[in-house]
Amino acid sequence: MIILLLCISLTLIISSVVMILASLLAKKTIMDREKNSPFECGFDPKGSARLPFSLRFFLIAVIFLIFDVEITLLLPLATIIHMSNISAWAFTGFFFILILLLGLYHEWNQGALEWAY
Repeated sequence: MIILLLCISLTLIISSVVMILASLLAKKTIMDREKNSPFECGFDPKGSARLPFSLRFFLIAVIFLIFDVEITLLLPLATIIHMSNISAWAFTGFFFILILLLGLYHEWNQGALEWAY
């Protein structure tokens, strides 16, 4: 048990030192107008490089990521069907799909899936 705690604390110390060194070495110390401006093949930029991003695209991307992760978590259920009893497997699958459908209903009810107002 002591060896396990020693290994965990040693791992945390080493990773902390590596992260601190990486942040110190990666700092940009010289900030000027030329380095902060966008580059368009040597010409002055015609417009702003920071264009507004539609919130609808962001919401659709977040919804996609949520459902994609849930489907990824649902896929191993098919491989463990022979290892567990069928009632526990069916309850877990039903509960997981119920959560997925409730999330979809909530997003639909909030109007996040409607593109035009």
